[in-house]
Amino acid sequence: MASPPAELAVGPRAGVKVAVISPYSLDQPGGVQDQVIEISGRLGQHGIESWVVGPGSSGPEGAHLLGKGVTLPANGSRAPIALNPLVMSRAAAAIRGADVIHLHEPLMPLVGWGLLRDVGVPVVGTFHADPSRFIRSSYRRLQPVARRLVGRLAGATAVSEVAASAVRGFVADLQIIPNGLDTGLYASPVDKVRNRLVFIGRDEPRKGLDTLLAAWPSIRLASPDATLDVVGASRSEAAEGVRFLGRVDGSEKRRVLAEAAVFVAPNLGGESFGITLLEGMAAGCAVVASDLPAFQTVGGSGASYFPRGDSGALAERVLELIGDEALLTGAATAARRRSDIYDWTTVLPAYIRLYRSASSGT
Repeated sequence: MASPPAELAVGPRAGVKVAVISPYSLDQPGGVQDQVIEISGRLGQHGIESWVVGPGSSGPEGAHLLGKGVTLPANGSRAPIALNPLVMSRAAAAIRGADVIHLHEPLMPLVGWGLLRDVGVPVVGTFHADPSRFIRSSYRRLQPVARRLVGRLAGATAVSEVAASAVRGFVADLQIIPNGLDTGLYASPVDKVRNRLVFIGRDEPRKGLDTLLAAWPSIRLASPDATLDVVGASRSEAAEGVRFLGRVDGSEKRRVLAEAAVFVAPNLGGESFGITLLEGMAAGCAVVASDLPAFQTVGGSGASYFPRGDSGALAERVLELIGDEALLTGAATAARRRSDIYDWTTVLPAYIRLYRSASSGT
C-alpha cells in the first residue's frame, strides 16, 4: 500500500473518535462487513480512535457485538441482519464515547433504526445496495418515513451512482465515495498463466456462474488448454478444466488471482459496485464483465463488457483476449492502472473529511 497522505494523521480534528457500524453480522462474509472492518482498522492505523459495532457472535478485535443475527432472503442473496429489538439499545450503548457514528446501510433493520433516533452524536450514513424493484417501490411508498429517518444524518454517501439512485428521492446532498481496496496487496511478481480464467462469487443465480459455465464448452473447444478456477462456490461435478475451490481466505484468493490471466464477472444484476471486479483489476487480470452499470463505472475502459446473460458473447470476449498476447497484456495493464483510483489512500481521506465536517457541524 502506498504511504498514507499526511492529512490522515494530522490536523485539528485528528483526535475524533469514530464508531463504524455494520447492520450485517460480522461473523458472516460480505462486502459491507469487509468495508466496515477495513475503514475502522485503517482509521486506527492513522491515530484516529475507531471501533466496529455490529451483530454477530464474533468479529474483529475490539468489536462491540450486538448478538446473533438471522439470515433472510434479500435482493437475490442472503442478508444476515439483527431483528431482535434489543439491538437498538445495545447499539446506542456501543457508540458511547464516539464523536461520529459511521452507519452503513442506514435503512437496514434493526441496527440503523435505533441509531437514526436522536442519540446525541452526529451520524454519517453510507448506502451500498442496488435494491430490488420491490425495495425501491417500498422506498417510494414510505418516502415520508424514510425522509424523517435519513434527515437526521449529518452526512450521506453512496458507494456508486447505482446505489445513490435508489435513495436520491429522500436523501439530500448525497456524495459518492466508492468502496476502497488495498490495491498494493494484489500486486504479485508471479507470472500469469495465459489461458487461466478465474471467477469469484457465491453460487447464487445473480452472480452469473451458470452463464460462465454455459460459455465454457465454447472456450475449451477453441482453447483446449484453458482452465477456470471458481472461488467462493462448490459443486459436486465440474466440467473438464474447471476447479471449484469453495470459500478461501484472503491470501489464497490473492494467490489464485495472481496466477489468472482473465477475471470473469458474469453477474446478472443486483450489483451496486463490484468489489471482486476491482480485486481482479488490482491483481493485473484482464477483465471480462457483464454490462451492468455498476461494473462499467468501476471498470471504465479497463475492462471488456458483454451483454448480461449472453454466454456466447462472454466466450467471444474471453477468446479475443487469450488469443492475442498483446491485447491480453494491454487489457491487464489498463485494468491495473484503473484500480489505483480506488486505493484506500484515495478513498479514506474523503471519509476523514466527512467525519471532521460532521463532528464540527460544518
